Amino acid sequence: MSTEQTPGPVPSQRQQPTLLDAVAELEAVVAAGDDERLGPALSLVGGLFGPAEPAERQAAGPRLAALLPDAPPFPRAHLAMITGACVEYGADPVACSGPVLAGLRGALTGAQRLVERWAQTGGGPLPDREEDDPAEAHARIEDPAHLDEWNAHLAVVAWWTLHLWQQAAWAVYAHAPVRAEARASGVTAVLLELADRYEGGQHDLKGLAHLAQVLDDEPLLVLDRPTGTGYLLRMSGLSDTFQLHTLLADLLIGGGHLPGTPQDPEVVALARTEFLDGRRLIATGAFNLVAPDGSWLWNEGTPDDIPVLDGVRTLVLEPLPYERTWSAGRFIQEIPGDLRLERVLDPAEAARLLARMVPGMSVVGAFG
Repeated sequence: MSTEQTPGPVPSQRQQPTLLDAVAELEAVVAAGDDERLGPALSLVGGLFGPAEPAERQAAGPRLAALLPDAPPFPRAHLAMITGACVEYGADPVACSGPVLAGLRGALTGAQRLVERWAQTGGGPLPDREEDDPAEAHARIEDPAHLDEWNAHLAVVAWWTLHLWQQAAWAVYAHAPVRAEARASGVTAVLLELADRYEGGQHDLKGLAHLAQVLDDEPLLVLDRPTGTGYLLRMSGLSDTFQLHTLLADLLIGGGHLPGTPQDPEVVALARTEFLDGRRLIATGAFNLVAPDGSWLWNEGTPDDIPVLDGVRTLVLEPLPYERTWSAGRFIQEIPGDLRLERVLDPAEAARLLARMVPGMSVVGAFG
């Protein structure tokens, strides 16, 4: 009988925490209101995000979003950015969107408040997020008669973190269900109004505003005045009216419904799904886009500018008053665009509808 002993089990090394372990720790810290532990807990979440499995990131997103309302202002913005990253990796965008868009609203409001107080206290260049001290900005704008200490703090935080809220909001607004829900609830209208009033030149909100206004599965009635014809179409994912114009020309002229020169197939592909990849192709205008009241609809706008008439966005096509060209592509390349023809109106229906449309303004009237 051998006297050799079988070695016992080797003690395993301490298991490293997972992303969801770190999220649970952060939840506990936020629930306890322990600001001293918040920074390290949030850093651990950020550090474990990269190596985490996709399923972990997806599960973490809604849990992190739920923490946003109770997190302190500065860390809240960084938490929002991580939440947005979870959405980009497959977390439920609708479940994450409410707290993210509420945070964006607060950041827009606070940053505009800083801009206004800056003007009231002497003006000059607004603070530089990279170079200037938030404490100095706070000291300048705080005044018990105009902006108390807490609201001055919120304004400074908003100015220094608005770009992070933009990133998080972009991640959720990139999804059609979020756009539909935010539009229906009125959230998008409020955010667009705040963005329109915003005067802080260091933050460019144009891209996010275009993204928020993208329509999905939206009916579009198009009436062509020169031929007296009408078409019911459906559009999704169109972020600018240049893109819509290109696809209208492709469907109606390229499809043989209207006379004219079809769009270059490469130009059409760039308006739908293809990426520019350094190319510069030129699209050519085919119509003047006119609202039912005769006002012009500019290519620089969005399809959301097209008025709703009897429950359907209605657009009138008239002859071009002058030649128009533009660089082909999509304003927001991440979102594919789609426009499809559902039916051609019968002549009597098209004539009846066109009779209600005001002829387009003159060039002088449109530019006046």
